[in-house]
Amino acid sequence: MCLAIPMTVKKIEGTKAIVESMGVEKVVDIALTPDVKINDKVIVHAGFIIEILDPEAAREIEATWDEYTTLLEQEQK
Repeated sequence: MCLAIPMTVKKIEGTKAIVESMGVEKVVDIALTPDVKINDKVIVHAGFIIEILDPEAAREIEATWDEYTTLLEQEQK
């Protein structure tokens, strides 16, 4: 199963970026999205930023992830 994660760009260093989601930071490659900027909302898959999200799409995806994590937490109780 493949999973693409929505994340926020925190820092850019050359061809690498530090991205964050739900308190987890990861170093990823920006070769596929060289126009990425700090604070952009992006989709990360297999260590690469594969898409820069527009603000509306980012809000919708984050809302869906929030709903998903809430449901997981409820199931674990």
